[in-house]
Amino acid sequence: MSFEEYVTARLPALLRYAAVLTGDRDLAEDLVQDVLVRAHARWRRIAGTDEPDRYVRRMIINAHLSWRRRWSTRRVLLVDPPATAGAGGDPADRPDRDELWLRLSRLPRQQRAVLVLRYYEDLSVAETAAVLGCSSGTVRAYASRALAALRVDPDVPALHPRSSR
Repeated sequence: MSFEEYVTARLPALLRYAAVLTGDRDLAEDLVQDVLVRAHARWRRIAGTDEPDRYVRRMIINAHLSWRRRWSTRRVLLVDPPATAGAGGDPADRPDRDELWLRLSRLPRQQRAVLVLRYYEDLSVAETAAVLGCSSGTVRAYASRALAALRVDPDVPALHPRSSR
């Protein structure tokens, strides 16, 4: 698959992924653009992997965590989900999404990353740990703390934990 074919096929999904991760549509676009510029330079190596999409998503996570350290004072809340969000079971399309966005924006960056990978990308604990480069216990601890923080107000529905796969 060529780089152009990959971007044509995966750009909307990558933008949704970055928007959920960052909570800011404009920042998500910038993040994906920067990652795709870097990915283009390495495309032969990336395309040679078993899962190029996983590699690019890992680049997005790493770039997001790095940007969050550099831009810790900039914080813009995304009230509307990205225009590219699809129908179906997409958490960004839930009726209570505004409250969920607000609550997710208050989580520490690594806890938010764990929730996005576990419940938006539907990765297992082990897969999430591999993407973040940490242990499964760390993933479970971050997820537990993040879900506890989201449950503070029982009147507002939040993400519900799934079993540890």
